[in-house]
Amino acid sequence: MLAQAVLERLPEISRDVAQPLEARVEALISAMTLEEKVTQMLHDSPAIERLGVPAYNWWNECSHGVARAGLSTVFPHAIGLAATWDTELLDHVGQVISDEARAKHHHAAREGRVEIYGGLTFWTPNINIVRDPRWGRAQETFGEDPFLTGRLAVVFIKALQGDHPEYLKLAACAKHYAAHSGPEHLRHSFDTQVSLYDLWDTYLPAFEACVRDANVESVMGAYTRTNGEACCASPTLIGDILRTRWQFAGHFVSDCGAIEDIADQHKLVDSYAAAAALAVREGCDLCCGCAYEALVEAVEGALVGEAQLDQCLRRLYLTRFRLGMFDPVERVPYAQISIDVVGQAEHRALARVAACESIVLLKNTGVLPLDKHLASIAVIGPNAHDLTAQLGNYHGTPVQPMTVLEGIQQAVGEGAQIHYAAGCDIINPDETGFAAALRAAQASDVVVFVGGLSQVLEGEDLQDEGVPPGTTSQGDRVSIELPAIQERLLQQLHETGKPVVLVLFGGSAVAIPWAANSLDAIVHAWYPGEAGEAVADVLFGACNPAGRLPLTFYRSTDDLPDFHSYDMRGRTYRYFDGEVLYPFGYGLSYTTFQYAALSLSAESVAPDGRVRVTVEVANTGSRAGAEVVQVYVRRLSPPGTRAPRWALRGFQRVQLDAGEQQSVIFDLNGKAFASVTEDGQSVVLAGDYEVCVSGQSPTRTAAHVCARISVP
Repeated sequence: MLAQAVLERLPEISRDVAQPLEARVEALISAMTLEEKVTQMLHDSPAIERLGVPAYNWWNECSHGVARAGLSTVFPHAIGLAATWDTELLDHVGQVISDEARAKHHHAAREGRVEIYGGLTFWTPNINIVRDPRWGRAQETFGEDPFLTGRLAVVFIKALQGDHPEYLKLAACAKHYAAHSGPEHLRHSFDTQVSLYDLWDTYLPAFEACVRDANVESVMGAYTRTNGEACCASPTLIGDILRTRWQFAGHFVSDCGAIEDIADQHKLVDSYAAAAALAVREGCDLCCGCAYEALVEAVEGALVGEAQLDQCLRRLYLTRFRLGMFDPVERVPYAQISIDVVGQAEHRALARVAACESIVLLKNTGVLPLDKHLASIAVIGPNAHDLTAQLGNYHGTPVQPMTVLEGIQQAVGEGAQIHYAAGCDIINPDETGFAAALRAAQASDVVVFVGGLSQVLEGEDLQDEGVPPGTTSQGDRVSIELPAIQERLLQQLHETGKPVVLVLFGGSAVAIPWAANSLDAIVHAWYPGEAGEAVADVLFGACNPAGRLPLTFYRSTDDLPDFHSYDMRGRTYRYFDGEVLYPFGYGLSYTTFQYAALSLSAESVAPDGRVRVTVEVANTGSRAGAEVVQVYVRRLSPPGTRAPRWALRGFQRVQLDAGEQQSVIFDLNGKAFASVTEDGQSVVLAGDYEVCVSGQSPTRTAAHVCARISVP
């Protein structure tokens, strides 16, 4: 028992910036009652006035801008940011988001507001791997590849968290740990059965990168079970892998309601007290939900010890202290960022650049870029003038947004006449708008159709309202084909004989074989955020498109395995053997690039060695452009251990003037040649390997240069 005099000094010690951080945290926790400790393990933590602890809500989001909290700069959704393959851009975007987050937080604090979506702990990024394009939350991720996802996530997390030696700018969170990518309608009860091979080859690498390379402050557990264990109370995922193997020192948070699910849906225990005790024992520090309210009962019933609550609180309060929440505001450098930065012109300009860089040119027969001096342009489609569709999910309110239609109108000014007609809905089979759309097309020199997907068809745990039965399943698509109503209108527009440019919105792959065969040009704009004018920049050539696909575009839903299966065989460019519509890494430009003179610095590489890869890349076209140079590795021999067909091991986005040639260099270590065994161990097997460099994942028709190397 602490002496009364010591107890009285504990709050004072916690505020003493001269004391070691751990001592300050320990002093505060030691002064709390059991009931107070429990309240601090809930995402909506009340104040403890007698200790000077302010109320705090841990829940905030910023996957492509500060979300759900009023004004902010809205960048392309995460899948669009991934399509840039631009780590420098991701760094700039992360810095802008964290500037705006800090500004908004301190502005609210000065006004005495403590509320959800107002804190400094952001449950971002979502680094789940898109194993199947039907998953409605693919838009929140960085795509289907573990290496690309990990590289982008590390850069983004570092930008969010800052580089101050003492203070975190924000606390980022890698979610949803670990193997989670649908189905949405079963997420509260689903048991993900996944082999150790797939777990370590596909689902865990990005999380490991976030922990080891970015020092991410937080990890969020998924709603689901993985191989029988609740993800938010998993001794394997949390204790063995995260805490022990990776030495994760930050805090672990449940997805919202996931602790309740342990009892209500997974039926692993029979009460919230037992569910909360299980989660705490296995290392879940914070409950988004109400189940941890039962922890007083759990401690009194000897289901969990108070010392285990203390360990959770240490991790939680280390985060709060590192964010500067208990220090004088003038001591915290990030607290000085003015609210005036939110949505400022420089930030809006970056959002436009990011959207331009994200757009992928899938097809072009020469109709693009459009001439601004055309007499007339038909702008048609359900997404042409729909800001809500543009923003995706988890978004803020942009200061000066612009739709695609408005961007086109701005681009042509007083020149071309714009004929606009929505033409049809995203999915509902009502053709009454076709006539107006066809009249617009017939009166124009070219047709720009802006359609694809929206939050009506894909998202998080949707209610399937306003769509025909069998179209979606609570946010997941039942099929990946372009909605039939849009394809029918496109076919009739094509029959007018006018050139047709298809602009797709969407957070994942869309199967468009007819359009790919028939239309004049196709661009994928993802969910471009506030800057719809970026689409116009690409269409009229102010921006030379250089986005590259972060996931595979399949030809048909029939190409996909069972959506409920987490076996990676037959999925993504790494394991799919069929013919695809557009491959991972693919994207066209208004110029052309050529690869030559691939060289490796050695003929063999040891498992602990390094090899330098050098390739000459030339812009052989007539205008400047960016190319994403991609390095892939595959094992040629010996057979035995399962391995992907190809594995991305490096990429650089390089800008080249017309006629310019550049040597692009990659340094690969022995891990680039590693395989995962069936029991989940990473090994570098002796044998022959092939290293290929190109502007997309290698296929039978892709232009690429390759060289062989051996591992002795």
